[in-house]
Amino acid sequence: MSMFCYQCQEAAKGTGCTIKGVCGKPEEVANLQDLLIYTLKGIAIIEQEGIKVGVRFPKANHLTMNGLFMTITNANFDATMFIEKIKEALALREEMKKELESKGVEFKNLHDAAVWTADSDSAIKAKADSVQVGVLATENEDIRSLRELITYGLKGMAAYAEHAYNLGKENEEIYEFISKALAATLDDSLTVDDLVALTLETGKYGVDVMALLDSANTGAYGSPEITEVNIGVRNNPAILISGHDLKDLEQLLKQTEGTGVDVYTHGEMLPAHYYPAFKKYDHFVGNYGNAWWKQREEFETFNGPILFTTNCIVPPKPEHIDRIYTTGSTGYPGCKHIEHDENGVKDFSEIIEHAKRLAPPTEIEKGKIIGGFAHAQVFALADKIVEAVKSGAIKKFFVMAGCDGRMKSRSYYTEFAEKLPKDTVILTAGCAKYRYNKLNLGDIGGIPRVLDAGQCNDSYSLAVIALKLKEIFELNDINELPIAYNIAWYEQKAVIVLLALLYLGVKNIKLGPTLPAFLSPNVAKVLVENFGINGINSVEEDLEQFLG
Repeated sequence: MSMFCYQCQEAAKGTGCTIKGVCGKPEEVANLQDLLIYTLKGIAIIEQEGIKVGVRFPKANHLTMNGLFMTITNANFDATMFIEKIKEALALREEMKKELESKGVEFKNLHDAAVWTADSDSAIKAKADSVQVGVLATENEDIRSLRELITYGLKGMAAYAEHAYNLGKENEEIYEFISKALAATLDDSLTVDDLVALTLETGKYGVDVMALLDSANTGAYGSPEITEVNIGVRNNPAILISGHDLKDLEQLLKQTEGTGVDVYTHGEMLPAHYYPAFKKYDHFVGNYGNAWWKQREEFETFNGPILFTTNCIVPPKPEHIDRIYTTGSTGYPGCKHIEHDENGVKDFSEIIEHAKRLAPPTEIEKGKIIGGFAHAQVFALADKIVEAVKSGAIKKFFVMAGCDGRMKSRSYYTEFAEKLPKDTVILTAGCAKYRYNKLNLGDIGGIPRVLDAGQCNDSYSLAVIALKLKEIFELNDINELPIAYNIAWYEQKAVIVLLALLYLGVKNIKLGPTLPAFLSPNVAKVLVENFGINGINSVEEDLEQFLG
């Protein structure tokens, strides 16, 4: 077995990728990602020693956050970038040790993750290929399953923390938890029960990090508001921005102003149109295309350059590579990577000039889609929604948040939305919405039947809305609400959203299109028995179960 990865929904044969990732990452990158995580866990061990004596390491927090984000599915395929990040991590780890030793800390019997070193790229690659580094280094299946579940939750947490950090918002408690949890995944004294408790604690900090990011986004750009988003095109050269990072979008919009170059969103960037601060840009035209997995065909017709701000890269066609730019935690061999300067400013002049040389986008659809139903906007409509529930006009809400993906079985979500009774409303966030956000599902008394809160991290809004309704209806349990959960997942940001919902006490979540490969039978049994998590069946069976 040259590699092993089962962190995403597309794990080969439902068990794991062992030759090349279904996502497209080669063996070398997969193993380097494992080594980076292993090294970050070593840093966490040293950091925990520092916390005992009152020493904090902000550089370690930021490196760990960025390193975790780099390893999320479809974020970074560039082996060179991983080697450089590992070197950076090793150097910082040794600096941390020296500082603590100068304060009298003695290190004894440290885990290999906290002591291993390498003096060359080849030595790093050799270590990455060793059996002690990867997922399968943990022999006990249940311990392995829980360690990976926690690690994947931390990857999602780090992604949201980095977006907040880019907007000047941080939470030291989140950083300290990430460090504590990473170190715990190497602690052989922890039992299954200990790790189950840590898994739920991960969910608690998942809620905290999404609240932090919500505060960062709304503080910088205002609260999302109901917005119609154009899905057609204009006859100007243009840049397509993909991913999730709103700070990158803001800088791009400022730098393209007055240049004659339009900007379109793609995939998870669609909800940027809902923020008031971005509406002042006349050249911020609309959304182009659909969810991430259709990008190879849609980049063909967009014609202009594409900027990836975060994960969701599909290995591009060779003829598209020179039009693709990456930034932040993303990377792909042969694509231009744009770094920020010491003030956090990114120079997008090269991609802007590139756009001017290329043809305008080819129109692939026309019309508008509506969104902007984050918690503040829904609260503004609360009286109307509550009255609709009390009158029976709205019988049930269905949370259909999460991720989209390329498996044919995901057509289930389109069919499910189409067959829902007309007195139900869909609450959504994340790219799962592309399965039904262009359907003509109508409204209930002026309330659209698809309420899009935003990006995957805006699943926080859906939790806040549920808690507010619980308060309004004076219920004791969030599960007494007329809300059902039918969530699609793909990668690790969906994992932290799921853990956050479990921490909030939400039960009976349907999770699909398949259950995670990293859940061992015993761990899956715990989730089923304690939280009622179950997989999807046929649309008819599931509708009967939900509406029974």
